[in-house]
Amino acid sequence: MADKITTQWVSGVAFESENPSGIMVPIDGAQEIGGEGKGYRPKALMLSALAGCSGIDIAMLIKKMRLEVDTFKIDVVGELTEENPKYYHKVDVIFHFYGANLDADKIQKVVNLSVEKYCGVMEMFRKFAQVSTQIEYHQS
Repeated sequence: MADKITTQWVSGVAFESENPSGIMVPIDGAQEIGGEGKGYRPKALMLSALAGCSGIDIAMLIKKMRLEVDTFKIDVVGELTEENPKYYHKVDVIFHFYGANLDADKIQKVVNLSVEKYCGVMEMFRKFAQVSTQIEYHQS
């Protein structure tokens, strides 16, 4: 199965990228290279893809396992190399779960399934970066 995106130059260093669902994603460079801050920076978009991939897995597994989770969020922190081309060589993924009756063992299982089995973006990141994960529980 192949995915196709089409990315159109708008102006300056700004682009619009159409994903396979037909949704437009704005992309723009940093101000120091002529960007206007009107879109995702390409490398940050990669971190969002990582969080989104794992997040979709986790949301589906929470539903399937009927876990009591009010909400969750994922923080992804990427550390770039110093030399060009700069790429993420270290990535930390922090999963935050919120709820009154969080089952830590089952949540750990859900996260492990995403991180180790289902999330293809996570696997791609492992090809070029040291990836670490952690879970934080927030009882409400």
